[in-house]
Amino acid sequence: MKQFKEIVLGIFIILVFGWLVTYIYRFESNRQNKELAKRMNELSPKGGPPETEAGLMQAIALYQDQIERNVREGAQTGVYWKILATRLADKGMDNDALEALERAIYFNSEDPILFYLTGVSAAKIAKAKVGFSPYAETEKEQLFLLSENSYLRALELDITYSKAMYGLAVLYVYELDRPQDAIIYLERYLQVQPSDINAMFVLAAAHYLSGNFSQAVEMYDRIASRTKDQKLKEAALNNREEIQRMRYE
Repeated sequence: MKQFKEIVLGIFIILVFGWLVTYIYRFESNRQNKELAKRMNELSPKGGPPETEAGLMQAIALYQDQIERNVREGAQTGVYWKILATRLADKGMDNDALEALERAIYFNSEDPILFYLTGVSAAKIAKAKVGFSPYAETEKEQLFLLSENSYLRALELDITYSKAMYGLAVLYVYELDRPQDAIIYLERYLQVQPSDINAMFVLAAAHYLSGNFSQAVEMYDRIASRTKDQKLKEAALNNREEIQRMRYE
């Protein structure tokens, strides 16, 4: 008899616990629906459809599972396109990568990595435009513009994104003939990556092309004093001597 009572009590506790969990879930879901309905109603422009918070809540509750499933599927699809774009870019298939990146950005427009990768692929495709079509130069300009805007967007989303700083600086120095614009990004980059000799060479070139000969000489001196690679050291010293010679001729 005692065992029977314990079993009944156990079942009762389970039922109460189950009811409590269900109640809490429904309460939380209802609260979230209210917040979503309120936000949607606030976003509706004046003169828009006469949706009330109550009506929106009813619709949201009715399609809640479907909405959540669509959100999950959208997020998963965005990840799929990101992985595909990365793999295509790694294999040098930049045209296909650019299409995949556009799809990935459609699902996640605030991922700085996607914009950085777009900047890289767009620049590489632009450099490959060697005149196969009569519109090659126009296409090249558009792709370089896409690359620049993508790097800038990546930095807008993450101001500390060093790869985007470097990519944008290289674009300005070697492709867009805007070395002066590259300097600020390279200086910021070297604050984060102070041992990057390649970035120092790009900054020295940016100073030289901008007419900042003293700064270029200083940067080549800095490279020569820090690099352990004898070839890079010789290249830095040779560039330094060439600038000094030009200055005093």
